[in-house]
Amino acid sequence: GLVASDPDRLQDFCVADKTSRINVNGYPCKNAVNVTEVDFFFGGLANSAVINNLVGSVITTANVEKIPGLNTLGVSLARIDYQPDGLNPPHTHPRASEIIFALDGELDVGFITTANKLISKSIKKGDIFVFPRVWFITKIKNNGVKPTSVIAGFISQFPGTQSIATTLFTSTPLVPDHVLTKGLQIGTKGVKKMRNKLAPKKT
Repeated sequence: GLVASDPDRLQDFCVADKTSRINVNGYPCKNAVNVTEVDFFFGGLANSAVINNLVGSVITTANVEKIPGLNTLGVSLARIDYQPDGLNPPHTHPRASEIIFALDGELDVGFITTANKLISKSIKKGDIFVFPRVWFITKIKNNGVKPTSVIAGFISQFPGTQSIATTLFTSTPLVPDHVLTKGLQIGTKGVKKMRNKLAPKKT
């Protein structure tokens, strides 16, 4: 038998039409007549972000939500800025592998494999580190005395992020207390304390 396929896009681009009500895996294409250079541009990674949270880091994304022209291209970027001792909390990206490039400073990075092995390294300005898809990213932490930043690349237009602690303690509906107390071997008071700390701030 003979099998043929078209693994690549069948058009030059498919700029995301975020106003469409059609539900597909990604976004429907905007009419090419209405596409402009603005659909392919984002200047938001040029400068470091203002950091005013407890973990000491801020993530600025450059995904399809910010750049409609990324739709169907399977790539995106992010910038993560860190204060001294700042941390990107343990998390996963369920839809993408990740590669980071250190812009300056020194960071500890690492992930845990499904065999429960920690792969960890200290990186500095100009270094690159890769995180395989879905595996648990244990740490990206600034160990220096100055602010630092990294640029992260993903093999998805919208990689998604699940912060482990936030996912466990603030889901909707909530994970039952008895599941968390038994699964994590902590008391009910510990569960309530974590929920109070991680709950979104009321505005």
